Amino acid sequence: MFTGIIEEMGTISSIVLGSLSAVITIQASKVLEGSLVGDSIAVNGVCLTVTSIHGGLFTADVMAETLRRSSLGSLSKGSRVNLERAMPANGRFGGHIVSGHIDGTGTIVSKAREDNAVWVTINTDKCILKYIVEKGSVAIDGTSLTVAGVSDSDSTFSVSVIPHTGEETIILQKGTGDIVNLENDVIGKYVGRLLSFKENMPVGNISSSVPEITMDFLMENGF
Repeated sequence: MFTGIIEEMGTISSIVLGSLSAVITIQASKVLEGSLVGDSIAVNGVCLTVTSIHGGLFTADVMAETLRRSSLGSLSKGSRVNLERAMPANGRFGGHIVSGHIDGTGTIVSKAREDNAVWVTINTDKCILKYIVEKGSVAIDGTSLTVAGVSDSDSTFSVSVIPHTGEETIILQKGTGDIVNLENDVIGKYVGRLLSFKENMPVGNISSSVPEITMDFLMENGF
């Protein structure tokens, strides 16, 4: 589990693409402190397992599903990436609950400065946008950000990036047309799943009918 607070920006040393998968090597420093083979490091928001560490480099395998869901396959030697180690049990929640399991990608459609901040507007699929709410949280390339606005009409949402976030992450290094990894708030996804599930579900060895949760159902039960 991660928090969306980026620890450092790393640099792609090499990426070897196979027919469906890839092996990625990244130059880093801070995230390697105390890290071991088998540990998890989020790369642009994607949870990857460290397969080797040598010097200031670490390597990870990227499976086909990850390449389909994320922008990792578009990286090349020299690309900068956001890095975060998995949260320790005694760590602080500076951002929000981030699993490192990308829901999909979005495309930056505009950037606009407003005093000390930069507004970044991103277009994405409606299946992702439905879980994005104004003043809620979203992970963009692994960075925990607050949603400043949502537009259903053109399937976009906006965030406002403060100077510190702009300096410590890759978000402002990207321009119009660039792809970003998106992870929705996990609580919203679970709630959405429960609200939309209408079929009978087995509970243990007993088949139990689960009622559809509607506004009428909630009102009848005192909500």
